[in-house]
Amino acid sequence: MVIFNYETDFQLENESDYEQWIDAVIESEGKEPGEINYIFCDDEYLHNINMQYLNHDTLTDIISFDYCIGDLISGDIFISIERVQDNAKDYEVSFNEELLRVLAHGVLHYCGYKDKSESEALLMRSKEQEKINMFHVEQ
Repeated sequence: MVIFNYETDFQLENESDYEQWIDAVIESEGKEPGEINYIFCDDEYLHNINMQYLNHDTLTDIISFDYCIGDLISGDIFISIERVQDNAKDYEVSFNEELLRVLAHGVLHYCGYKDKSESEALLMRSKEQEKINMFHVEQ
């Protein structure tokens, strides 16, 4: 089950489309969807979480807390809408494409993908694009 929570004025349209897509992303990796909470917030909210739980004094677009058990994918994914907007401009993509990228990014971490090394980051970007393409096909 995917649950969307809002700590900012941002609101997803057609939540069920995103929920079905996220379930399909997880299943495409041979995993089973559990309970995933997406929390949309602003920079300040996410910065506070970054400081409190990770001791990182930086802005970020996403922080995920993994509660997976085996192949059952569960967790809390916090997304700064301000960072998504800025990243979309920086990467010269639409807000919607960048939002899909971070939505997929969190669950891809839960599926075992990392992005610390250059080779891991390249694979993560490739997987993100693969999953973004799944959303467009299903629309």
